[in-house]
Amino acid sequence: LPVVAGALVAIAPRDGAIIALSGGFDFRASKYNRAVQARRQPGSAFKPFVYSAALERGFTPASLINDAPIVLPGGAGVEEWRPQNINKRFYGPTTVREGLVRSQNLVSIRLLRASGLGPALRHIGAFGFGREALPPNLTLALGTGQVTPLEMARGFAVFANGGFLVTPHVIQRVADVDGKELFVSDAPVACGDDCAGAAAAPQAISPANAFVMTEMMSDVVQRGTAQGAKVLGRRDLAGKTGTTSDRRDAWFVG
Repeated sequence: LPVVAGALVAIAPRDGAIIALSGGFDFRASKYNRAVQARRQPGSAFKPFVYSAALERGFTPASLINDAPIVLPGGAGVEEWRPQNINKRFYGPTTVREGLVRSQNLVSIRLLRASGLGPALRHIGAFGFGREALPPNLTLALGTGQVTPLEMARGFAVFANGGFLVTPHVIQRVADVDGKELFVSDAPVACGDDCAGAAAAPQAISPANAFVMTEMMSDVVQRGTAQGAKVLGRRDLAGKTGTTSDRRDAWFVG
């Protein structure tokens, strides 16, 4: 039996069809489905949503953000908050692109603060996340909300399909013994103005925003924290890793 429990979700970005879903190692040993039931902190895997919100507020991949210490006062009886980068180092003025590639926490926090917490929460909510995923404070930049792997896959599908929010679903069609169709999925499709009769999925972010974010996340794979994905030998990969406190959870979403 494996020491570490895991889950995997793969969905089609065009319409949200669930291609593969595994919620654990052995259903007989545990019926807890981590893919759809486990609400965990995504850590840095959540940062692309914060960066996407920053693009909407006028930032670009070349914008400079100071990667330097931050000390914020705590509430009554609460210690000051002194967030750190994972390697405990600071790099000074850093481009938004490099902040994402290196997953620098201080860049993400300053970027969220400069973008405005309210506008960022509204922007990220358009990816389909509920309140559990969106703490109304700067820890949002570090992925301290609660999400499921399926919710993260749905959110990243927005980047992959040009900015549309699709609805994950399992059943495509149901037919009787004679082949008569009893049910056909009418899930909205990421199709813009050319839907050919299908229902159009709502536009969550602009196509330009989705393109820039995907391009930056391809750098994360090629030379950043997700270089392990290069073992697949593909050039069309884009994504983000995430690690929570004490390395309790590890993510890759792409």
